[in-house]
Amino acid sequence: MSEKAGRTFRIGVLAASLGLVVFLGLAIGPSGWCLNNWTILKLRLGSVLLAAVAGAGLSVAGAVLQGVLRNPLADPYVLGMSGGAGLGYGVVVITGAVWLGSWVLPAGAFAGALATMVLVYLLAKTGNTIPVTTLLLAGVIMGAMTGAMLMFIVSVGSYEQMHDLVWWMLGNVQVTDWKLPVLVGAATAVGVVLAWVFSRELNVMVLGEEEASFLGVRVELAKKLFFVVASLMTGAVVSVCGLIGFVGLIVPHAVRLAIGPDNRKLIPASAVVGAGFLILANTFAQVIIAPRVLPIGVVTAFLGGPFFIYLLRRRRKGVWT
Repeated sequence: MSEKAGRTFRIGVLAASLGLVVFLGLAIGPSGWCLNNWTILKLRLGSVLLAAVAGAGLSVAGAVLQGVLRNPLADPYVLGMSGGAGLGYGVVVITGAVWLGSWVLPAGAFAGALATMVLVYLLAKTGNTIPVTTLLLAGVIMGAMTGAMLMFIVSVGSYEQMHDLVWWMLGNVQVTDWKLPVLVGAATAVGVVLAWVFSRELNVMVLGEEEASFLGVRVELAKKLFFVVASLMTGAVVSVCGLIGFVGLIVPHAVRLAIGPDNRKLIPASAVVGAGFLILANTFAQVIIAPRVLPIGVVTAFLGGPFFIYLLRRRRKGVWT
C-alpha cells in the first residue's frame, strides 16, 4: 500500500469510527436506547458535541505539552493546568464576576491555566533541561495548591455556589447554556489550528532546544506560543466541563504509538480520537449506573490512573516510541 493510500485509509477509519461513536452517543443514554424522541435527542446531541470539542481540546493540549517538554507524561491535568483553570473558574464564580458575561468564565480559567503552567515550567527548569521527576513534582505541588485554594473557595461560598462548584469539579458535559459550548468549540478550533500550523516547529523542538535553535526555530517564542495554545484549550474546556483528567495523557500517547511522532499527523489525529474517546466515556458514564449519571471525570480518572502508572514504568526503562 502506497503512503497516500495508507493515509487515505487511516483517515477513512478515523472518520468512520468517530461517526459510529457519535451514533452510539445519540442512541444510548440513561433512559436506554432512543432515536425517535426529539427532546431526548436534542439533550444528547448537546452532550455529544460538547464531549467532542472537550476531548479534542484536551487531547491536542496534551500532545502540544508532550512535544514542548519532550515528556510523554506531560498532560494538562498531571501538570496542574486543569487545577489552575479550576481555580480561575472558582474565583470568577465566588466573586460574582459572571454578571459581566459568559466570556468571563473561560477567561478566568484560561488565566489560571496559563499562570499555573508558567510556574510549573519555571520551578522544573534546571539550566537548559527539564528533569522528568522535577517536572512531575512541580505539577503535583501546583495541583495540590490550586486544589486546596479551590476547596477554600467552595467552603466559603453560598449553598448554591457550593452545589454548583462541587458538581462542576466532578466533570460533566451536560449543556445548560449553549453560549458556553460555542465558546469552547471556538477556543478548541483556534488551538487545534495553531498547533497544526506550527507542528513543524513542534517536531523540531522534540529534538532539543539547542538543536531547534540551530535549525532556525525561535525556541523561547515557540514555547510561549505553545503554552498559550495549551492553556487556551484547557481553560476553555475546564470552564464549562469541569476537571476531566488524563484525556491529554491517554489519547496523544495512543495515537503516537499508532501513527508515529510526526505532529503534522499527530495533532489532527489526536483531535479526532480525543473527540471519540470522550464521547465514549460520556456514554459509558450515562449507562453504567442508569438512570443516575456518573460524572465523566470519574470515568477518565479510572482509566487514566493505571495508564499513567504504565507510562511511568515505561519511562523508567527509557522507552518512548
